[in-house]
Amino acid sequence: MNTTVVGLLGLACIVAIVVVLFQSRTLPSIAFIVFPAILGIILVIGGYYNFEQLAEMVEAGFKSTGPTAALFVFSVLYFGIMTDAGMFDVIIGKLMKLVGKSVIGVTLVTAVIALVGHLDGGGASTFCIIVPAMLPVYKRMNMRPTTLLRIAVLAMGVLNLMPWAGPTMRAATVLGIEAGSLWQTILPIQIFGIVLCLGHAVLAGIQEQKRGAGLKGTLADTSETETTSTQVNEFARPKLFFFNLLLTVAVIAMLIWDVFPSYLPFMLGVAIALFVNYGFTANMHKKLINLHAGPALMMCSTLMGAAVLMGILTTSYMTNDAGELVVANVKYMGELAKPSVVRCLADIIRQILPEFLGRHLPIVIGILSVPLALAFDTDSYFFGMLPVMIGIGQGFGVDPLPIAVAMVVCRNCATFISPMVPATLLGVGLADVDIKDHIKASFMYVWGFSILCMIFAIIMGIMVF
Repeated sequence: MNTTVVGLLGLACIVAIVVVLFQSRTLPSIAFIVFPAILGIILVIGGYYNFEQLAEMVEAGFKSTGPTAALFVFSVLYFGIMTDAGMFDVIIGKLMKLVGKSVIGVTLVTAVIALVGHLDGGGASTFCIIVPAMLPVYKRMNMRPTTLLRIAVLAMGVLNLMPWAGPTMRAATVLGIEAGSLWQTILPIQIFGIVLCLGHAVLAGIQEQKRGAGLKGTLADTSETETTSTQVNEFARPKLFFFNLLLTVAVIAMLIWDVFPSYLPFMLGVAIALFVNYGFTANMHKKLINLHAGPALMMCSTLMGAAVLMGILTTSYMTNDAGELVVANVKYMGELAKPSVVRCLADIIRQILPEFLGRHLPIVIGILSVPLALAFDTDSYFFGMLPVMIGIGQGFGVDPLPIAVAMVVCRNCATFISPMVPATLLGVGLADVDIKDHIKASFMYVWGFSILCMIFAIIMGIMVF
């Protein structure tokens, strides 16, 4: 079986997953397991891998997603406990006073919190900050959670251009330059993107108003009784608000500090929150954890399914003396005996690209970056696709920098709508939104956003036309 067939099979697998999820035929966790497993069996039958190699690849996928699974579980538990304790009720009250009855005020506050919260470049931590804080406000104002996610992901995509963020660092590594140098080049685009995402927040607020959102909107009557009929919260601890707030700040600070594994702050936070708020009572602790066990299990199962997907699609088998197994990376390209399925797919794209488009490669990449982001994880996109695209561009006299700028800026807009990005699964899980609904609600906005950033880059002379 040659690499072209492998790439086409990989494309068929990705398309099948997307179609099944969009048609609500099954859960993401099941789709992420079944279709890659079928692909894996076909690759074994075709002689590309053997079962031992396939097993090691799946194991590699679990090793890469295991820490994120722990983060998922304990972040859900932690913010669930904080919600039960009533910490967010106080925050919501303050925010509601700040924005009054303004739906547009809520959407603008969402964008600002997402921009500030993503300064550390961590998608998971930003979702953990923005969604639990703002989702109750959206529910009270009868606004759609998909709008909350769309505003957040656009703001996060813009801030994800910082030099310490993953995409910029990866692209700079491929180019062989400092991440700070690349960031200085794209800084004007980032400033434009910040203005654009705030403008989008205003637009989203206007859209929500038109559909009847707001405390006194046409949708308010339908949810008023639902809000007032809720039971008294037996777990509320209003007197411990400041302690819980300080504990939350400390947990987030540990995430930003980035010394400990990302899941450890939430594990410690859960333990401390339970003991301080509810004493040394096992039955009470068990009751609280059981309240949030369902969402935590659903999110964890989705990520475990994604581990199978990532292992089979993005892992390249390295047949050296040590028998090492490595995720596809540009520095291993010369040694890889069996490139990953995603790398084979990238090679197909290189081969079918018409020559007349070669001279305008940055523009082509900019236009296609958002759709491609749904199919490629971050590592495969930058370490697999970028070197290939740079090689194509050099053949047409195109400088590598504009190609890298196109891939970083335009793809970043779509980072957090991609099911290949674990933080996306965390965000939709916290917001209780199906990933297909998140993609449907955000895709065209994200794509338009990326094209506007590309046009601005062309006007500024950062990208060549």
